[in-house]
Amino acid sequence: GTNGIRLTMESALTARDRVGVQDFVLLENFTSEAAFIENLRKRFKENLIYTYIGSVLVSVNPYKELEIYSKQNMERYRGVSFYEVSPHLYAIADNSYRSLRTERKDQCILISGESGAGKTEATKKILQYYAVTCPASQQVETVKDRLLQSNPVLEAFGNAKTLRNDNSSRFGKYMDVQFDYRGAPVGGHILNYLLEKSRVVHQNHGERNFHIFYQLLEGGEEDLLRRLGLEKSPQQYHYLVKGHCARVSSINDKNDWKIVRRALSIISFNDNEVEDLLSIVASVLHLGNVQFAADEQGNAQVTTENQIKYLARLLAVEGSVLRDALIHKKIIAKGEELISPLNLEQAAYARDALAKAIYGRTFSWLVNKVNKSLAYKEGEFPGWRSTTVLGLLDIYGFEVFQHNSFEQFCINYCNEKLQQLFIELTLKSEQEEYESEGIAWEPVQYFNNKIICDLVEEKFKGIISILDEECLRPGDATDTTFLEKLEETVKNHPHFLTHKLADQKTRKSLGREEFRLLHYAGEVTYSVAGFLDKNNDLLFRNLKETMCNSENPIINQCFDRTELTDKKRPETAATQFKNSLSKLMEILMSKEPSYIRCIKPNDAKQADRFDEVLIRHQVKYLGLMENLRVRRAGFAYRRKYEVFLQRYKSLCPETWPTWDGRPHDGVAVLVKHLGYKQEEYKMGRTKIFIRFPKTLFATEDALEVRKQSLATKMQATWRGFYRRKKFLHMKHSAIVIQSWWRGTLGRRKAAKKKWAVETIRRFIKGFIYRNHPRCPENEYFLDYIRFSFLMNLKRNLPKNVLDKSWPTPPPSLCEASQLLRQLCMQNMVWSYCKRISPEWKQQV
Repeated sequence: GTNGIRLTMESALTARDRVGVQDFVLLENFTSEAAFIENLRKRFKENLIYTYIGSVLVSVNPYKELEIYSKQNMERYRGVSFYEVSPHLYAIADNSYRSLRTERKDQCILISGESGAGKTEATKKILQYYAVTCPASQQVETVKDRLLQSNPVLEAFGNAKTLRNDNSSRFGKYMDVQFDYRGAPVGGHILNYLLEKSRVVHQNHGERNFHIFYQLLEGGEEDLLRRLGLEKSPQQYHYLVKGHCARVSSINDKNDWKIVRRALSIISFNDNEVEDLLSIVASVLHLGNVQFAADEQGNAQVTTENQIKYLARLLAVEGSVLRDALIHKKIIAKGEELISPLNLEQAAYARDALAKAIYGRTFSWLVNKVNKSLAYKEGEFPGWRSTTVLGLLDIYGFEVFQHNSFEQFCINYCNEKLQQLFIELTLKSEQEEYESEGIAWEPVQYFNNKIICDLVEEKFKGIISILDEECLRPGDATDTTFLEKLEETVKNHPHFLTHKLADQKTRKSLGREEFRLLHYAGEVTYSVAGFLDKNNDLLFRNLKETMCNSENPIINQCFDRTELTDKKRPETAATQFKNSLSKLMEILMSKEPSYIRCIKPNDAKQADRFDEVLIRHQVKYLGLMENLRVRRAGFAYRRKYEVFLQRYKSLCPETWPTWDGRPHDGVAVLVKHLGYKQEEYKMGRTKIFIRFPKTLFATEDALEVRKQSLATKMQATWRGFYRRKKFLHMKHSAIVIQSWWRGTLGRRKAAKKKWAVETIRRFIKGFIYRNHPRCPENEYFLDYIRFSFLMNLKRNLPKNVLDKSWPTPPPSLCEASQLLRQLCMQNMVWSYCKRISPEWKQQV
């Protein structure tokens, strides 16, 4: 659990001047926001995007690919103690997973930060880590694939390009991953929160609608687009051109379409369901192109019959019924149905409300469909009934824009609740650790934002209650009457301000239709325009009836007939969100939490650019300084005795090289030798607690000096050892060469002796058989005798005709000897005669 997540960056403390400290808890000037941001900047400059605050991971979006997410890196963090490796997403993921396995307690990882800070990417990376490192089987691989492939589908339908982020999640997501007793993922479940439905009908300049519309137009096959009645150009559709940036160079809609299409098949969508789903997407585009004109009475009439035909086919409803529903309003009064025509403004509102309702409900249906494919099926994973759960919360961060409306109000309320939970759980885990270690807990002063949460959610007196009251009360309720009611009810609250309640100086920055809330993260001014409409989220009854009669299976499931007969008024959007948020808090409270705080370094989405003003703003509204203050209220550093002793034992002669007693006693001897003062540390039951980072830094510096000293000694020892080793190696080599050469010479000598013996033996045997006819026993001897005679003859041939000497031949060569003698004599006579001169010849 959280108690298992205790870290300092011992391995990099010595590099702290260059890359900062890897845990903000070790900052000497921990109350200084400037020191905090400078530490972030140092690390960001070195591409070190992860830093800890105790057990909380702070992540800065690098806006570039870093080589830190490979399978090799995953293995490096797998099953390793938290403090042994540098800060990383994988360390948080692995620690939560190991706690889940060892303690059998449900875990959750809370990922927060503003749009573009990298929350969605962090969620994906964590899921990929579990997909690679968890035990696998064929069924488990299917679940892993579905968990991973649910992302591109939900991103296509729930994400959009905004000014701050090309892939901004426009909904909150909480995903539970179920693990069996072996630690293998066997199922999952997703909860979605507050989809930004208003984006379907309107986008700010420089922003786009949800990705799926552009992906379908850009990547859809011609045959599919023909069936849906669509053209490839987004410029043809009113709902896609409000932001004036239908095409973006950094987004490849065609490629993304292929990914989404493949993902849909992996998460169990058949071809018919895909066709029905895309029919709904297309129907929203056609609905946006429905135009109205006023007749003589000022009543709206549909002027685009072609769009109605497409809508009737795609939504599987009667065209005439749909047309009438778009320009008329049905009211039930005293049991009677009254139908009144709509003017142009009301008809446009009804059309947009229908588009938002269709898309919003389809998105909820899609999440449920994904959940069915992810559901844990016990038959597939028999042998163990209980599963443990690890939750991932990827939810919008605190938002402050130039114009803040109902959506920002809900998002910031959500962040207030999460901050409240965050501080409560951080304090709780700190207090539990102190108590378990037998160290006195000193109460920590911190800003309790319960006062702001109550201002928003308190029954009868909170902003949501007042908003609901205005939406439900009879009479002419408007956004202005809602603001007046707010001023009347919560005028004395210290965190609430309006133009009317403000002093002369503050009024200049507050419009008459605005109210300001002082959140834990700073002031936010909200415009009340649209609050009532967005909270009511009403769809005219006759439009609901039309949708309930649809033969499109998805629309039929999205619009339940019981809505038509239910006399109870549906909950408002704010109340629904408040209730779902309350359930989320219960879920998170029941689990052991880990935190990832994401920061966006600049608004331009550029790599290596560090915007200090923007980052200071995020550090403030993420409550990081508050978190650091709580974490540093007591002791900056804590470590188990065994680990502390293992690292620093070389600094004390009594503990080096080994300590045979209890680790507790060894640490006591060690800190006494190091000269720690009483106020600088406390000894717990299993850990040592050090109050000041400078104490640790001094110890770390001493360790570095000791390491260098030991390294010098080691080098000298190693050199001697190396040289002796080299000498022994050379000696061994010489011996090997000598023995090899001796062996070679010996073998040659033995071969020579053997040859001599064989020769002598054959010679003797030949001599014995010399008078026998030629046979194997005497052939060598006879040949040798012949050879000897001929060689002797060659050397002793007669010199002239008068020389009658001739060697005695062996018996076998007598005849040959005689012939040779005659030939020799003839040759000598011929030579002699040849040499006689004519005069001498005449004389003779």
